[in-house]
Amino acid sequence: MNHERYSSPLAERYASPAMLSLWSAHTRHGLWRRLWLALAESERTLGVDISETAIAEMRAHLDDIDFAKVAEYEKRFRHDVMAHVHAFGEAAPAARGVIHLGATSAFVTDNGDLIQMRRGLELLRARVVSVIQRLATFAAAWRAEPALGYTHLQAAQLTTVGKRATLWMQDLVLDLAELDHRLATLPLRGVKGTTGTQASFLELFKGDHAKVRELDRLVVKAMGFAHSIPVSGQTYSRKLDAQVLSIVSGIAASAAKFASDMRMLQSFGEIEEPFEKEQIGSSAMAYKRNPMRSERINSLARFVLSLEGNANQTHSVQYFERTLDDSANRRLVIPEAFLATDAILILMENITGGLEVHPARIRARISDELPFMATEKLIVSAVEAGGDRQVAHEVIRRHSIAAARAMKDDGARNDMLARLAADPEFGVPMGNLEATLDAHHFVGRAPEQVDDFLAEVIAPILATSHAAAPTAEIRV
Repeated sequence: MNHERYSSPLAERYASPAMLSLWSAHTRHGLWRRLWLALAESERTLGVDISETAIAEMRAHLDDIDFAKVAEYEKRFRHDVMAHVHAFGEAAPAARGVIHLGATSAFVTDNGDLIQMRRGLELLRARVVSVIQRLATFAAAWRAEPALGYTHLQAAQLTTVGKRATLWMQDLVLDLAELDHRLATLPLRGVKGTTGTQASFLELFKGDHAKVRELDRLVVKAMGFAHSIPVSGQTYSRKLDAQVLSIVSGIAASAAKFASDMRMLQSFGEIEEPFEKEQIGSSAMAYKRNPMRSERINSLARFVLSLEGNANQTHSVQYFERTLDDSANRRLVIPEAFLATDAILILMENITGGLEVHPARIRARISDELPFMATEKLIVSAVEAGGDRQVAHEVIRRHSIAAARAMKDDGARNDMLARLAADPEFGVPMGNLEATLDAHHFVGRAPEQVDDFLAEVIAPILATSHAAAPTAEIRV
C-alpha cells in the first residue's frame, strides 16, 4: 500500500483477491488483446489477408502488457484504446498493421466490460450459494426452536429460529434466479462498427453481408458467448448495465435485510454474529460486543443500492448512437458495485458460518410474551375445566392488563399465569396452564416448512452448484 496516495477501501480492506483481479487493469486489457486476437483470427478465417505469423505473435503476447509503454502512448495520443493498440503492435510487430482492423474503440471496451460483468456475476453466484449452504445448515439445526415472531417490530405469533433463516434464504434464492437468467441471456456486443451499422466490415468484405454476419458469430463464439446483441449503436445499450446492476444491488439489498435483522436479534440477546477471542468491541466500553460485521453489510449495501439508479440515469442520456459522458462514470460504478457486493457476501459468509444462538434468552423472551398470545387456548382450558367462556375472558382480560402494567412499571416478569392459577374464578391449576403454554404448540408448521423448503428448493440448488466461492478473509 502506498500510504501517500488515496486507495479505495474496497481494494485495501473489503473485496476478495478474486474480484480485485477480475477488475484489474491487467485483466481488462488482457481481454482487449484477446478480443483483437479473436477479431484477427475470424477475419483471417473469412479471407482477409492476415498472416499466421501475425496471429502467432498476438497469441504469444496476450498478457505481457508493458503498461509503462502504454502510458507513454496515451500521453501522446490522449486515447487509451489507441495507446494499447500501439503497445500491442510493438509486442507483435507482424500484426501491427491489422490489430483493430475495421473496429471502433467500443469493440474492445464494450465487449470487455460485458465479459468482466459476466465473470463478476459468476463470482457473486458462488458466494450467494455459499451463504445459502451455511444458512441451510443453520436452519436445519434450529428448525424447531420456537422464537418470537415480529410484525411492526412488535412481538407477534411465534415462529422458529430455523424458519426465520429460510426467509433470509428465500431472498437469496430469488436473487439467484435473476442472476442465472442474466448469465444465460447476457449478450456480447459483438462486431458492430462505428455507429453499429457494420459499414467498415462490409467494406472489408467487399459488400458480402453473409461474411459480416459470420464475423460477428465467430468472434462471439471465440469469446465464449452464445450470441451478440442484435442491434447496437456505437455501444451496446446501457440498459444492459442497469439490468446487471439491478441484480447486483438486489443481492446487496437481501444481505442488508439479513444484517438489519441480525443487528436487532443481537440487541435482543437472542442470536449473535461471530466474535473473535481478542476482538475489541469498543475502545471505551470494554464489555461491548458490537454487531460490526452486520453493520458493515448495511453500510456497504447503501453504497451499492445508490449505484443502481446511477446506471439507469446513464442509460437515459445516451443520445442517439452514443455519447461519452458514460465512460468515466462506468469506470467507477460497475467495478465498485461488484467489489462492494463481493465484500458484503464475504461478510455474510462469515456471519452465517458462525452464528451463536442463545436459547435461554429466546425462551425468556417468549415467556414474557406468550401468555398474552395464548388467550384462546387459555379460555378453552377454563371451559374444559367447567368454567364459563365469558367469565374466563373477563378474568384473562383483567389479569393480563395487570401483568402487563407490572412488567412496564415495576420491571417484573410476566406472572399472568400465576395470577390466573390463583384466581378461583378461573379454576385451572398452574400445571395445566403451563402445559397449555408449551411454545412448540404455537409455531404452526414452521418446522415442517423448514424441512420442505430445504428439500424442495435448497437441495436442488446445492446439488447443481459446483463452483466453490474463492477463499477470502474479512478484515474486521
